Amino acid sequence: MEDPETLGFEHMGLDHRLLQAVTDLGWSRPTLIQEKAIPLALEGKDLLARARTGSGKTAAYAIPMLQQLLHKKATGPAVEQAVRALVLVPTKELARQAQSMIQQLAAYCARDIRVANVSAAEDSASQRAVLMEKPDVVVGTPSRILNHLQQDNLKLQDSLELLVVDEADLLFSFGFEEELKSLLCHLPRIYQAFLMSATFNEDVQALKELVLHNPVTLKLQESQLPGPDQLQQFQVVCETEEDKFLLLYALLKLSLIRGKSLLFVNTMERSYRLRLFLEQFSIPACVLNGELPLRSRCHIISQFNQGFYDCVIATDAEVLGPPVKGKDRGKGPKRNRAADPEAGVARGIDFHHVCAVLNFDLPPTPEAYVHRAGRTARANNPGIVLTFVLPTEQSHLGKIEELLSGGSGAPILLPYQFRMEEIEGFRYRCRDAMRSVTKQAIREARLKEIKEELLHSEKLKTYFEDNPRDLQLLRHDLPLHPAVVKPHLGHVPDYLVPPALRGLLHPHKKRKKPPSSKKAKKAKTQNPLRSFRHREEKRGPTAAPS
Repeated sequence: MEDPETLGFEHMGLDHRLLQAVTDLGWSRPTLIQEKAIPLALEGKDLLARARTGSGKTAAYAIPMLQQLLHKKATGPAVEQAVRALVLVPTKELARQAQSMIQQLAAYCARDIRVANVSAAEDSASQRAVLMEKPDVVVGTPSRILNHLQQDNLKLQDSLELLVVDEADLLFSFGFEEELKSLLCHLPRIYQAFLMSATFNEDVQALKELVLHNPVTLKLQESQLPGPDQLQQFQVVCETEEDKFLLLYALLKLSLIRGKSLLFVNTMERSYRLRLFLEQFSIPACVLNGELPLRSRCHIISQFNQGFYDCVIATDAEVLGPPVKGKDRGKGPKRNRAADPEAGVARGIDFHHVCAVLNFDLPPTPEAYVHRAGRTARANNPGIVLTFVLPTEQSHLGKIEELLSGGSGAPILLPYQFRMEEIEGFRYRCRDAMRSVTKQAIREARLKEIKEELLHSEKLKTYFEDNPRDLQLLRHDLPLHPAVVKPHLGHVPDYLVPPALRGLLHPHKKRKKPPSSKKAKKAKTQNPLRSFRHREEKRGPTAAPS
């Protein structure tokens, strides 16, 4: 039964066109952040709002923003067309996602409200033409917005009424501190501002002082991740690195993970090592990281969402490490200068229907764990997080649990119990595959991706037409063979599969009767990770559900 005190969209005084768009999106009632933020924003107050990833923060600022723009155009005197709302985000992918959500909400008032995204650096000429038409809302990263302001393509001094800073806790860690301070000099003295964030850290407090004026702070009393009835979180202790690869092989090859999964590692080299390792067993996976061009990253995300891939390997080490202050930011010896500083994976990207997040490498910070885990169990969908831990990482894991439990000491990451001896028969295959993935193979795999990008680049098409010899050299260069794939590794003989799991690997050979209980059927549907333990074996209080 609905809470009678819940404020519905229809009670917020919204334009009927916005209500129709909300209905089309299938939103029957606002989320907690939307219920609290929208009325305050419509009253003209500055907001500092914290809400967990996937809680509807984008709509919480987009709906009042559109309502105010529509109200001004409908009731006020005729005014000159101008940019009146600016949305700042830390990554290009988030800019595209924010633009898409705003356009969906403005679907029935598209003639009155125009939205432009200027985050793509390679499209400056067309962006200049779009900005000349003075769209009502402009979305972009601080660096691109500042660039257009400095080139006089965009003028906000006399027109801006609303500033939104989305994922505010990431802007400084992405290196946008100086750009943001310079950008604020181009804004008027008075405007309404929203800061939306998943966490409150020192950077958010610094932004609060720079941007907000007597704000209302919304620190919702909700956990940073969904509860155990929706999100199940497990840890598995692996004695060695080899055990991590062996366990991952068993999870994927024996179909112990159902549905789409995201694999997180801490470095780009590790992502390619993992991909080449999985290729040895004919397990398709793709790598998503900041080295790839924006269109390639978006294409990979789109293919994943459409079901072409069931597994994406992602790295967030470049963007989610501890923030570096001042001039030293980005100058560390391990800094990857080739990576796109405006590319992010763990935060805000809209992966659809992710059933499981696998932390193959332990997240570098407790906050990074939260943002990785936030990729699954979104909206009302169930999900699971499985974190691989080495014995030397136990203390760091304790810090993550402390953040998740809020100091209560209650266990959050339950032990995932299984019998390692059941998969010992696969160890020699695992070692064979790991030996094939050498440093040279990893380097060549990365070069091969770059070569493919060059050959299919629209920007280089004209260059290659004028320089056909360069194209021939690129095409006829020595073929790259990152790792020798041995076909027999893609097949799993029955004698290696534990008896309890043979029905899962070959369902057409051995079909078991479905559970008679409706409760059992529901549990099977909601848990994307199957247990290694025998189904008939009784489990202790910390055992993973089957």
